[in-house]
Amino acid sequence: MSEPFTLLMPVYRGDDAAHFAKAFSSSVTAQTRRPDEVVLVQDGPVGERLDEAIGAAIAGSPVPVVHHRISENVGLAQALSEGLAHCAHDIVARMDADDISLPERFAKQVPLVEAGLDLVGTGMLEFLDDVGSIVGRRVPRTDAGDIARYARFHDPFSHPTVVYRRAAVARAGGYLPLGLMEDYWLFARMIDTGAAVGNLAEPLVMYRVGAGAYARRGGREQWRSELALQRAMRDIRFTSRTEYLRNVIVRGVYRFVPEPVRRVAYRKLIAGSAEPDRP
Repeated sequence: MSEPFTLLMPVYRGDDAAHFAKAFSSSVTAQTRRPDEVVLVQDGPVGERLDEAIGAAIAGSPVPVVHHRISENVGLAQALSEGLAHCAHDIVARMDADDISLPERFAKQVPLVEAGLDLVGTGMLEFLDDVGSIVGRRVPRTDAGDIARYARFHDPFSHPTVVYRRAAVARAGGYLPLGLMEDYWLFARMIDTGAAVGNLAEPLVMYRVGAGAYARRGGREQWRSELALQRAMRDIRFTSRTEYLRNVIVRGVYRFVPEPVRRVAYRKLIAGSAEPDRP
């Protein structure tokens, strides 16, 4: 039996107006199974062009939109926590403001949650500004046991692709601020608290890889977030001492290698890409 679901989408001043418009339309209007509502969380003030794009998206939406404005930028974890509180339905689909959902995304994902899973992600296609410029493909683990094992080393879900049960998120404690790792930390706790999880290998989201995307994965700030995450997972005994040490060393080195090396390492060793970069 079909259940209603909410699309949860945050937007902030750093988002591009045209990218937001495409992300919204691809996840609402263009879907073969549309969400029953959209909760759009505006994380702080935005510029004029983005404000106009938000207004146009809401005015043209074929489904109701809850526009939750936060007066100051509070960051992704709090923005999503506030957004979840405004969702009318237990099934919630996530989307970022610069990616693109393929038309069959929700028609294929939501039934898996209706059938008993608490958290479902999908594969992704990486693209440059032109959707015809596919530069990579991420293929996630699909077996629940493989996902749980892989989660001890790397996030087994791509955050912009997930659909989950709000109740399962709440049981795990919800989104908690942890540098740039709040999604991984949530998913680890969901697995740890017994959530039923899965992934579709099929790419149902196109992920925008702009300038600096891999540069942002390195540096001291990312390393501090990485260390905080590894300590947090060890504190709840999600990882063993051996896994903790492995992660600190391997993932720590990854944060400081040159960007070209990091890009290759991420796609080949961490993200699970099945295909090499293509021009």
